[in-house]
Order: sequence, then C-alpha cells, then structure tokens
Amino acid sequence: MSEETKNNYILPIIISIVLASGIIGGQLLTNVGKKSSGEIQKLEDILSILDKNYVDKVDKDSVFEATISDMLHKLDPHSNYIAAKDMKSMNESIEGKFGGVGIRFLLLRDTICVTNIIPNSPSQKAGIKAGDKIIKVNRKKLHGKNITNEMVLASLKGEPGTAVGVTIVRGKKQINFNLVRGIIPISSIPCAYMIDKQTGYVLISEFSQVTAEEFYNESSRLVQQGMTKLVLDLRNNPGGVMSSAIEIADAFLAKNNMILKSKGKNEGEHTYYSTAGGHLEKTKVVVLINANSASASEILAGALQDNDRGLIVGRRSYGKGLIQKDEVLRDGSNLRLTIARYYTPSGRCIQRSYKGGYDNYMKDEERITRNEFFKPDSSIFVDSLKFKTKHGRTVYGGGGIMPDVFVPGDTSGASFYLTELQWSGAPRAFAFDFMQQNRSKWSTAKDFVQQFQVSDELLKTFISFAQKDFHVQKDPLGLAVSKELIKRTLKAEIASQKWTEEGYYRVINPFDKELIKALSSLK
Repeated sequence: MSEETKNNYILPIIISIVLASGIIGGQLLTNVGKKSSGEIQKLEDILSILDKNYVDKVDKDSVFEATISDMLHKLDPHSNYIAAKDMKSMNESIEGKFGGVGIRFLLLRDTICVTNIIPNSPSQKAGIKAGDKIIKVNRKKLHGKNITNEMVLASLKGEPGTAVGVTIVRGKKQINFNLVRGIIPISSIPCAYMIDKQTGYVLISEFSQVTAEEFYNESSRLVQQGMTKLVLDLRNNPGGVMSSAIEIADAFLAKNNMILKSKGKNEGEHTYYSTAGGHLEKTKVVVLINANSASASEILAGALQDNDRGLIVGRRSYGKGLIQKDEVLRDGSNLRLTIARYYTPSGRCIQRSYKGGYDNYMKDEERITRNEFFKPDSSIFVDSLKFKTKHGRTVYGGGGIMPDVFVPGDTSGASFYLTELQWSGAPRAFAFDFMQQNRSKWSTAKDFVQQFQVSDELLKTFISFAQKDFHVQKDPLGLAVSKELIKRTLKAEIASQKWTEEGYYRVINPFDKELIKALSSLK
C-alpha cells in the first residue's frame, strides 16, 4: 500500500518510528544542567585524576561514553548511548541505503573477489562482473595479507556522486573502471519466492524505513504468480522501524482491527488501527519466529496472533516491548531513550523482566536453563499474564510472543567439525572457485536446486581444500555425523554465488523443520 493511504495513522506517530529524532535528549540535558552540575563536576574531576595518576594511559572519551551507557542501562536495557563514529552505519541500516559502487565481495587468498553485482548499480552499468578480482582502488594497491573487510568498505563506500577508480583482474587481463558512486539499497527482504503453486515464502531480515514498500512489492509479485498462502519468516529479525511493522500488519487485516497501542508518561497513549483495502486480507499466513525475533518483529507477530489472523510457529520470541526515540547530540553522538511501552491488541505487554540487571537481561540465562530450545517454558503461563485473542483463544504476556505451534530446535547432524567449517569461511570460498567455472550452467535458482547435487568426490575435494587453505583439520567422525549437512551447506553457498539469498534458502528450506511445520499448518 502507498504511504499516502497510511497518513491517517502514520503521520501522528513520530514515536512509531522507533529510531526517529526527538527533543527528549535536549530536555534531559537541560534538566541535568540545572539540577546536577555538582555530579557533572564530580565526573570531570574523576576523569582528570585518572588521566594524571592511573598506572596506564586512559582513553577519557571511551571511559566517559561507557559511563553514559552504564547510566542509561540502569533505567532499562534498551536505553542507550551511540557514539558519533557509529552513527553513519546505524543510519544506513535505518534508511535502507548507502553510498557505494554496488558489489558483494569475499576476501580470498588476500584478494577482493566480487561474488555478486547489485542490479542497476554503478558497477553493473560499468561492466564489472561476478568473478572479477579487485586489486586497486584509486590506483592504490588493495590486496595482500593485511587487507580487511573494513579497509575495502572504507575505500569503496562514499557519498553518492563522488568518483572512484577500480582496477580489476578478469582472467589474465587487467581492466580499469572509473565509477561514480550511487545510492545502493540495503534490502530488508533478501528472499521471496514461491515454494509451490499456491504458497509463497518471504523472509524479512530487519525493519527499515523502506521495508513496508519492499514487502508490498515482493508480496504483490508473488500474488501475481498465484500465491494464496504465505509463510512469513521473522526468525532472527531484531526489529527496527516500528511504522514498517504496523504497515505490513495492515496489509493482512480488514478495516478497524487494532494493530498496536503505546503508552508513555510524556508521550500519552496512541492506538493504531488497520485501514481498508489490504492486498493480503484473503491470504492465509503463518509467521515463523524464534528467540532472536524482537521488537518490530514481535509487533507484527502479535498483531496477527491477537486478531486470529494467522498462526505463529516456532519458539518464544525475544521479549522487547519498549519504544525508543533518538536525540542527536551536539557532537553527532546519539541518545536513544525509552519513551513508551507498547501493547498488542489483546492488551499484552510482551517486555520480559529486566529487574536482574542489564547483564542478566542480555544473557537471557533463564531461557537456557529452562531448555527452551527444545520445549516451551511453562512458567510463563500464569493467570496474571493471561489475555484473550479476538476469537477467544488464550495468549500470555510478560516475556515475548509464545507461538501457537511450538517447534523444538533441530540439532540432528550437528558436530564441532561442521561448526568449524562454517565459521572458517571455507564453504563460501570453495563455492566462489567452483562457480568461476560453472556460472553459466544453470539459468535459474530453481533449475540449480533440482539439477545439481554435491557428489562424494566434490565433497572430498572440499574437505581437502578446507584443510589446506583454511587449516580445518579433517575429522572423520565429525564428517560421518555431518556429511549430509556439509553437502547441503556447500550446495547452498554455491547457489548464493549467483542467486544470493534466494539461492541459499531454496537449498536449505526444504529441510527446515520449522518451515515444514508452517506448511503443514497452512493445510
């Protein structure tokens, strides 16, 4: 749906954008100046004494910034201080774009290897291709043992409209390209495809300012392909811009269904309702969540669950029910302050307790000790936190969104050897080399998945490659336990070389037990 059709409830909610600017920080600092000058002077005195007398050199700026963060964490776990140097990358994630040349790369054998080209980017328009190797940027050597991902990003990213020279090696030829950096989108929906003739799959990795528009475009494309049922994957989605979650929920709900309510001492109370004409109002939907689905993900899942609009499948979500607003300070740093709590349509606040302090909250040890990876935590089901959905089903607050259908975690085929291979980066590097010779063999990701299998001979070659180039020693027992998972990982990485995340997930999704349960729930 267009942004204009949502103005009747989007425009009044500056707090609906979790990361929007505000005036709270300025008010806070003004009050501090009036009431706490003595405390500020005390902190300055302590930093000065540390600088003069401490046994080692003291970085006063980092100590001061850590002090601010600790102070905010005494309030709640999500109020925070963000240093000026970290704000640029933070804003890129929120806005869903950055200035650059439009490539994905892999550092392999001390060289920048181009794995994918972003469509319509400066690199694609200039003729750079996947498989090229970058050796110079602005005539300066950019390869060797000391090169890092950060160095590459710092060289290639920059303000749109600025020029950058790139020298690549293709085969045995060196080619120079003069590029003008453009605006490169950061997709928050890296994968959307049809699982079968009726069922679509959409993965949302985070919520940025453009996620709702992305979702509309991708889901509309799938509807045109025949989608009447949808699996919406919010697993490992940490949240982000709240208004995007609200707008996506609106696409599924008929007019005048509550999506969310927020309450704050200074912000008052705001309630958000669905509007008419959602393009997915008739589409069956199942939502996948897990312990890393947080914030805006929980808003979307909670709205669909409480309105009995779709089933939630997986494991209990993170449990973040607080809303933050940002204030940019004079030095470019940022004060992120909690200003309200939000409530799902049934009245639930899903924020889990943080009375045990910041460290305990962040570790979430109770989830581990109660073995929630394999079974639901029954201690959450207490009468004081009991609520009713629109059609009278019982749901619970106080600690995330509890799924309607619990799916225990799957550890079959796991081994330390598999983990070591995955963390080493060997599968992705091997896949890059493999695709150098086979990039034109398959026209679509679907064809690749159906036609290609990792043979025992190719697996043997990979094991030797991992041992030689990445120092992962062969483990016969681990290989025996994880053989099929290693093959599957390798196939997925090869697919991602040409078809990015869609290729990757087309390979692994047919074996995903949570997705399999979601598909059976849709039937």
